[in-house]
Amino acid sequence: MAVGLWLSVFFATLLWSGIAPKDQLTWFLEVAPALIALVIMALTRRRFPLTPLAYVLILIHSVILMVGGHYTYAEVPLGEWLREAFDQTRNNYDKLGHLAQGFIPAIIAREVLVRNAVVRGRGWMNLVVVSICLAFSAFYELLEWWVALLSDEAAEAFLGTQGYVWDTQSDMLYALVGALLALLVLARWHDRQLERLGVKL
Repeated sequence: MAVGLWLSVFFATLLWSGIAPKDQLTWFLEVAPALIALVIMALTRRRFPLTPLAYVLILIHSVILMVGGHYTYAEVPLGEWLREAFDQTRNNYDKLGHLAQGFIPAIIAREVLVRNAVVRGRGWMNLVVVSICLAFSAFYELLEWWVALLSDEAAEAFLGTQGYVWDTQSDMLYALVGALLALLVLARWHDRQLERLGVKL
């Protein structure tokens, strides 16, 4: 994907997301990871350009975050439509976010580890990638807890538990499934793109 197109989609979605969001603090908390990723990519683009696959996945994840931030995850219209269509008890758009929270970081972590020759062997590589994704997911759950403790007003919107007692555990499960799915589905495609960057596998 061309840089101009990538940036156009990112900033158009960011602008839409920031116009009259449901809750301003929740919007900022949800969109902040996308903005941090943008800054990191801008700072490292010349010395450590990522594969096209990684850039596209980061954009998809950013859009998911921005949509969730605009409506709050519990009120995203797509989740409401799915809830009614499949007779579910809650809006499950947040589960898409947590699936992406494993799926997309898995490819980013894999890319960094492979290109820096941190881990030898595919089995160890996959174990470390999944462990990183689970650690990231657990840290995010801790972050949600800290926000809930500090801000009663934004807690419910940011947590998005919707009364589901096992929400934290299921969020981490979705991240685990996402990480495993990314490794199973995208590893070969990712390898080909890494080879085009001159990475020896």
